[in-house]
Amino acid sequence: MLERFHVPTDKAIFIKPKEISKVIYQIFIKLGMSPDHANNVSDVLTYADKRGIDSHGASNMLRMYVDGFNKSKNKISTGSMNINPQWKIVKDYGAVAKIDGDGGLGCAIAPYGMQEAIKRAKEFGIGSVTVMNSGHFGAAAYYANMAVEENMLGLATTGGGVGVVPTFSSEKLVGLNPLAVGAPTKKNPPFIFDASMSSVAGNKIELAKRLGVDVMPGWVSDKDGVPLMQETKIPEYENPRDKPMILPLGGTREIGSHKGYGLSLILEILCGGLANNGLGPFRRKQTSHHFTVYNIDAFGTLDEFMEDVDQYLDKLKNSKPAPGFDRVMYAGLPEHEEEKERNHNGIPYHPEVIDWFRSITSELQIDFEY
Repeated sequence: MLERFHVPTDKAIFIKPKEISKVIYQIFIKLGMSPDHANNVSDVLTYADKRGIDSHGASNMLRMYVDGFNKSKNKISTGSMNINPQWKIVKDYGAVAKIDGDGGLGCAIAPYGMQEAIKRAKEFGIGSVTVMNSGHFGAAAYYANMAVEENMLGLATTGGGVGVVPTFSSEKLVGLNPLAVGAPTKKNPPFIFDASMSSVAGNKIELAKRLGVDVMPGWVSDKDGVPLMQETKIPEYENPRDKPMILPLGGTREIGSHKGYGLSLILEILCGGLANNGLGPFRRKQTSHHFTVYNIDAFGTLDEFMEDVDQYLDKLKNSKPAPGFDRVMYAGLPEHEEEKERNHNGIPYHPEVIDWFRSITSELQIDFEY
């Protein structure tokens, strides 16, 4: 997470991961979610917060989920979010499966998709599962890490909100589609990559708005699709649909936006395409997720694989830093260090987020002593 997105220490209110996890769980129980699903959602959100993925933790996502359930319950929203979905496997083909999420929250349903991919990888050497008719699934890294915990190689992606402007276009037509890949190790923190194929994650726009910080050059375009190549304030908006148009990874064609654009379409095809659920603005039933797991022992030997990965990661992190930098890192290392720090000192939450927690816990009659 870039420094500009961190809550200033002198403003932050620190809560231990186990404590906030309990509160999140109780919120969803009070809303009518089953214990298993509430536990999934709490685990996904707390994982993001304790690893420093604040854009996908409780700070940013929890109130959106709660609002979504309340609007569905009161029939305010045209879309519906099923608080108690009955997900099921609708296509079973050996190493491959397709799950219908029954309109449930992705954080509640998607863990079952990755569990199914892991189970099939153990049997067939590889497991690949799509989940359709499902909502936002949180941080993609969570699912890649599920495979890593089984000493397997995991890939996870989802169809994010359609908020990206294609290279040379002036319309939001491309999803904020993330890709996460995790690889197990023996001695180093596991390699866990998680990034949107856009120049910035859409949820970081919400973070920047809350913290009152500018967006960086090459992150967003103006209303005509022209990349803004200077730091700029985020225009005021109330409806998330009115967020600025986000540029593909690369920002401009000259520095590779066509690559981010193309990669995002690949992920859209893996998700909505394979699920027969429509792509981009043509998605039919909410969104889709895709999980693939590789059983390393089916390709070679696990020990040798992990030793080779460790050797490479050692070389990377011990390489000579460029002038002005302290060290070289790899995906998963800073998050591992942040997790150790936050497990010890607590997760730093913005006072505005704590105010929201106080309000919702009071409304639902849940103890919250912060």
